[in-house]
Amino acid sequence: MVIEIDHYILLSTVLFCIGITGVLVRRTIISMFMGLELMLNAINILVVAFSRFNTNASGQVFVFFTMIVAAAEIAVGLAILVMIYRNMRTTDIEALRNLKN
Repeated sequence: MVIEIDHYILLSTVLFCIGITGVLVRRTIISMFMGLELMLNAINILVVAFSRFNTNASGQVFVFFTMIVAAAEIAVGLAILVMIYRNMRTTDIEALRNLKN
């Protein structure tokens, strides 16, 4: 069985939609981070698939650097989340609206 580009596009679309749903529906920051990472990985799958089918390795190199930036983003985001949890004792988004004032 040959896997065509359509399968990768479908997989990427489904993962991206699950990620958007996770960001919009969930109320905790950790779930929102997981949704964002899922969306980013869906885009990475699509870029690698197009790179493979066009026999061009530049897309795969781009995904490598994107993954490095995503790892740094999660490290900084989780550090901020730990500090918020230490001060507020919650990761609920509604409770964090008080930080605006």
